[in-house]
Amino acid sequence: MLVASTQQTAGMGKTLWRQTWPMAIGVLSLLGFQLVDSAFIARLGTVPLAAQSFTFPLSFLIIGIQVGMGIAIAALISRALGAGEQAHAKRLSSLVLMAGGAVIAALCITLGVFQVPIFSLLGAESNTFGYLRSYWPPQLLSAWIGAVLYFMYSVFRAYGDTRLPGKMMVITSLVNLALDPLLIFGVGPWAGWGLPGAAWATAIAFSVGLVVTGGRLWQRGWASREGLWSEGHRSWRPFLGIAAPAMVSQLMPPLAAMLAIAVVAGLGESQVAAWGLASRLETLSLMVILAMTMSLPPWLGRCYGAGDWDQIHRLLRLALGVAVVWQLALGIVLALGAPWLGMVLAGNPDVQDELVLLIRFLLPSYAALGVCMLIVSAGNALGWPLRAMLLSAARLFVCYLPCLWLGEQLAGWWGLAAGAAVGNLLAGAAAWLMLRRILSRPHRQAGVTAH
Repeated sequence: MLVASTQQTAGMGKTLWRQTWPMAIGVLSLLGFQLVDSAFIARLGTVPLAAQSFTFPLSFLIIGIQVGMGIAIAALISRALGAGEQAHAKRLSSLVLMAGGAVIAALCITLGVFQVPIFSLLGAESNTFGYLRSYWPPQLLSAWIGAVLYFMYSVFRAYGDTRLPGKMMVITSLVNLALDPLLIFGVGPWAGWGLPGAAWATAIAFSVGLVVTGGRLWQRGWASREGLWSEGHRSWRPFLGIAAPAMVSQLMPPLAAMLAIAVVAGLGESQVAAWGLASRLETLSLMVILAMTMSLPPWLGRCYGAGDWDQIHRLLRLALGVAVVWQLALGIVLALGAPWLGMVLAGNPDVQDELVLLIRFLLPSYAALGVCMLIVSAGNALGWPLRAMLLSAARLFVCYLPCLWLGEQLAGWWGLAAGAAVGNLLAGAAAWLMLRRILSRPHRQAGVTAH
């Protein structure tokens, strides 16, 4: 019995690895080029870097909407496939691509029209607005293209193909990396576009990915043009039942980021610049966790559709164990190398010092943050969207932000960094306790779908 269980766990580990590593490499390359963007922009000066940092909360807002919709896409399509409903899955693919693209387009237009009052509320000063006016429109265009591309990736993941999305993330990252120095700094007599060049490089890279991925999606026949109206009438309620709580969960981080950067803005421009770099480094350091939040839900969704709760238990234990060990080891290594990282990423010595402090406090705490992220992702896949949403709210507004604000009030920048780390630890503990409570009551597992 023990040998069979061990072999089954080992087999699941291999499957999890096969499904996760392409996404991990893709996420690494995608987030890596975002960090490279910030490193190039840091060479333009502290003010351009601070201007870019003010756009991060709004970019996270767009990403939150698209990720919430992507969660619903992957969950519904994977459940349809688990139930053997191939035609249903194809119609869902077409519907969500069209609806998702329209929603993100409307959001980007709104953020472009109201950019001045929004950035003013975030604490942007007059010397940053010139950079923001030239950078924000192409950045919004690249965000829309990237969102549609992400929806296509969600369809591929739902069908169990993580290789193509991973490859395309690498390709788009390489295109962006090649274009960044050319469009930001120019070549020869051409001076380049400066800060807007980074946004245009990303837009071009995502466009390449959109053309290639869209062609592959059409070739595989995973989308259908027939019966879309009746499918929309049938599926909009289940879609909103997953997407609405998931989007609320995903919208809370950008709201928290807006509140956090408002606190940081009161400390000075070098702190804002350091916070922006740390935000990029955070997402990069969480690449394995982010990859598992993409590869794990479709697998869990298929198990959910088949009613295989024993495998769900084993899979969650395995994924959470990998997350803690990997993230804690990586955090300690990066914390030890913080001075070197600060020197590489930040051009200004003041920004370097502020960034080093953030790295040392925050990076090891991401082991607990990773646990919370995986449990939220699993909740959306397993019919617990309300619980996942409440957990996200508790992580940000009960644990993270109060600790960050209290730390800043008590000890300035040092206290802010320590408070953010404590908030991550509290969030991870709360998520683990919630998961144990749910899974210890098997009679609830079939009933949570009503939520």
